[in-house]
Amino acid sequence: MPAARNRVAKRRCFFRSRASAHCRTAEDALTLRPMNRLLLSGFPLMLQRARLLPVMAVTGLLLAACSSPQPVYRTETFEPESPFVNWSTQEPAVACEVGKRALLSQGYRIDSANPTSIRGEKFFQPKADHGITLHITLVCLPSNVGTVLYANALQTRYELKSSSNSTGVSVAGVGSISLPWTAHKEALVKVGEETVADPDFYRRLFALIDALDA
Repeated sequence: MPAARNRVAKRRCFFRSRASAHCRTAEDALTLRPMNRLLLSGFPLMLQRARLLPVMAVTGLLLAACSSPQPVYRTETFEPESPFVNWSTQEPAVACEVGKRALLSQGYRIDSANPTSIRGEKFFQPKADHGITLHITLVCLPSNVGTVLYANALQTRYELKSSSNSTGVSVAGVGSISLPWTAHKEALVKVGEETVADPDFYRRLFALIDALDA
């Protein structure tokens, strides 16, 4: 009996060693089949996820491109027909003088003026805590018909901001003492600036200048 058991053990070892290389015993086959089924059942899901990775990457890039603002220089078309230009038969100094009178007639304060360059500004308050300053610059240059007049308007926006500061007093021999209340300060803070590009705005301005020049 011991000899028979030894022979059976040797055969099992033999079959196990053969199974590791080329073949498997029935016991090993029964053990490996469920594992193979498990691996094969998850393979389609893994393949599907692998196929989705490029699609997800492209989608992420598109979303990032949509969220970032377009560069402003792409909107510059540099068209020959410009709303910022007007023509006059007067000399440059005379044309700018007419433009100066046009701005003064509409409540603009002239803060910079020379014979061929005028700069005026006007203040607006559309809301109690909002302010807007409109700067208009007129430049008059000689041309073959007399003068070419360039106009540029810059709109600056302000908002009323408040800040809190602790109140303190200085006492001789003691030093600075902080009091249990705060002081609130309000000031208009610049929040944005933009060139006015509305053609109707410049059309109205040049129409007034032409009317005064007639």
